[in-house]
Amino acid sequence: MSGSNFSLLAESASPMAQTPDEPLTMTVHSLPQLDQASARSAASTRAGRWKMLALLLVCTAPVIASYFTYYVVRPEGRRNYGELVNPQRPLPVFTGISAQGQSVPLTQLKDQWLLVSVADSACDAACQNHLYLQRQLRETLGKEKDRLDWVWLRTGETPLSEPMLQATSAATVLQVDAAQLATWLEPASGQRLEDHLYVVDPLGNWMMRFPANVDPKQAKRDLDRLLRASSFWDKAGR
Repeated sequence: MSGSNFSLLAESASPMAQTPDEPLTMTVHSLPQLDQASARSAASTRAGRWKMLALLLVCTAPVIASYFTYYVVRPEGRRNYGELVNPQRPLPVFTGISAQGQSVPLTQLKDQWLLVSVADSACDAACQNHLYLQRQLRETLGKEKDRLDWVWLRTGETPLSEPMLQATSAATVLQVDAAQLATWLEPASGQRLEDHLYVVDPLGNWMMRFPANVDPKQAKRDLDRLLRASSFWDKAGR
């Protein structure tokens, strides 16, 4: 290497050699205080709960309004023919057996108004009369009939005859245990379970019991009022 080139390299390197060493520094950021983090977490939890409560109110408001209209407002100053059940009793968790031999949880009947009868599978004259009344009451609802299911909860081991199967083809027929059924439905004093027709709302609550020897006209009037009061939130089908 020539002397001139060596001189240039030395000159260019000399400023770096003359730069003094600087100490290594570190920046330390303070961590958030524990109480601040807890406060933010609590605030977030409260906000989530308020959102869930608001959503629940939005979902249940139509149901509450319809019950308020039927039970409290009563603009016609009317009296119910059927006896209101208080407190209401939700569908039980036990299972019934369909006419096809399939297991059907009773809770599966929710999301539809139900008109329920109870009778032994042998189905005597009183049983047949109730089944006929159920069918007729449903048919007289006209275009609203698809919002009401006809349900026969039958007890006992007697097989259904072919004519009975045909006669109840439009009904939901389930064989259930009588002892289990008695933990949910209850007759009026001095009556039997088989003496009444029962109304269950779409939320799955038994909410009305028609008297023994039911008057079809008055029973239909109650059903019309129930369906009318719930028309803005309850639709046909599940």
